Amino acid sequence: MPKIYTKTGDDGTTGLLFGKRVSKDHPSVEANGVVDEAQAVIGVARAEAEKGSELDGLLSGIEHDLWVLMAEVATAPEDRRKLKEGKSLVTADMVGALESQIDDLKVRTEVPADFVVPGENRVSALLDQARTVVRRAERLVVSLYVGRDAGADLLPAESLVGQYLNRLSDLLWAAGRWQETVHELAKTRPES
Repeated sequence: MPKIYTKTGDDGTTGLLFGKRVSKDHPSVEANGVVDEAQAVIGVARAEAEKGSELDGLLSGIEHDLWVLMAEVATAPEDRRKLKEGKSLVTADMVGALESQIDDLKVRTEVPADFVVPGENRVSALLDQARTVVRRAERLVVSLYVGRDAGADLLPAESLVGQYLNRLSDLLWAAGRWQETVHELAKTRPES
C-alpha cells in the first residue's frame, strides 16, 4: 500500500504534473488550490443531490472536468506539448458543453431579474458557494496568462482555462436557480 505522505514537500516545494518542482506559494499552486476548494464544495452539493439524478450527473461531470483543468494549470510551459485534449488540457468542447448546459437550464428555469439572496435551500446555497469559489479561482488564473503583470507566464493566450472557469461560474449560478425552482415545485406538489 503506498504511503499517503511522501515528505518531498517538507522543503516548501511541490511537484507539477511532469515532475518540475515549484514553491508551494507559486501562482499555479495557489490557483489549483482554489479550484480544488471549488471541487470540494461542488462535492458537498453533489452529496446532497439524489444519487443518479440529473444534478448528480451534472456535478459529477464538472468534477471530472476540473481534474483536467487542474492538470493543465499544474503544467510547466516547457511541458505543455505533453498535454492531451480532454485528459489534461481544457478544450473548446468542454467550454461549449457548459454553455449548452447553461442554455438548457435557462429555458427550464425562470431567471430572476434582481439580485439573488442565497439560502433558499441547502443545494442552491452550496451551488452559490461553489460559484464564488470558482470566481476566485478565475481571478487567480488571470495572473497565470503569458504577458500579464504578475509575470507567472504559465498559460499561453490560447488556453481555455479562464473561459472554462468563467462559464462554470455561470453554470453554477443557473444550477442554483434551477434547484430553487425544483425545491419550490416539490413543496407545492400534493402528497400521494
